[in-house]
Amino acid sequence: MAATSSIHHSVLDLIGNTPLIALRVLVPEGSARILIKAESQNPTGSMKDRMALAMIEAAELDGRLKPGGRVIEYTGGSTGVSLSLVCAVKGYPISIVTSDAFSEEKRNHMAALGAELTIVRSVGGGMDETLTRTMIEEARQITERTSGFWTDQLNNADQLSAYHRMGDEIWRQTGGRVDAFVQSTGTAGSVRGVAERLRSRNPDVRIVAVEPRESPVLSGGKTGIHKIEGIGPGFVAPLWDPSVISEIMPVSTEEAMAMARRLAQAEGLFAGTSTGANLVAALDLARRMGPEATVVTVMCDSGIKYLSTALYRNALEGSRG
Repeated sequence: MAATSSIHHSVLDLIGNTPLIALRVLVPEGSARILIKAESQNPTGSMKDRMALAMIEAAELDGRLKPGGRVIEYTGGSTGVSLSLVCAVKGYPISIVTSDAFSEEKRNHMAALGAELTIVRSVGGGMDETLTRTMIEEARQITERTSGFWTDQLNNADQLSAYHRMGDEIWRQTGGRVDAFVQSTGTAGSVRGVAERLRSRNPDVRIVAVEPRESPVLSGGKTGIHKIEGIGPGFVAPLWDPSVISEIMPVSTEEAMAMARRLAQAEGLFAGTSTGANLVAALDLARRMGPEATVVTVMCDSGIKYLSTALYRNALEGSRG
């Protein structure tokens, strides 16, 4: 029987090469075309599969991660799920520090993939600088205790190679017709990595970074509590590079949630709150750029990860009214 390229060595081969989808309903007449990168098509339903694989493979290559060694990370959930998947496939035990501020689905997913979880309690289910730094300290202590490999996502530049590849995909899929890229910022790795690659091909591509309006630290404001999971750690992340950013756009949790629900109902794209934030910013930019332009943004993950949260729980309650 002839070999076929449709047979993959492992689920890790399915990471990346996600589709671009043109929005049909939400974009007003006279606005730029908006294309959304469907990162929900990655194995765990998240763009973080890209960075998880890149960080682990880089550590394997230079010897920081030995065969059978333990991996440690602090995470709002999606990076932890992605690392848990990669470690399950590669045979590494993993310890994850997360919080009740993040969805139950993410915590259950990490545990199902074999991760050992440490749960840090939040204040009112919100994300802020104090929570992030407490999680980081817990991860540091576990690393010292176990002598494991700490991926330390906020400081780990190995992830940039994954987002360079994402930038290459966008360029190829659009045939080089991309005038702007919009992305929310957590580690800042994705907006920086994609921006670097797009701007290496066209220095005029406009790059818009999105942050929580309640915690607008990139815009020079004060840290605060917000509920847009996966972004806005409450301080300027070490990987943040303002030299590749054209504009910073704050978006509130309320705006982001409302837009994520609209995206599901109008376009059938079921996504999380950070995707809603991206789309709020992308629509604003598209109106300003006009119909001849193309704006690319990111569907960061699947809405399935948020069914137990206020994002979709409130929507369900509203439908019963």
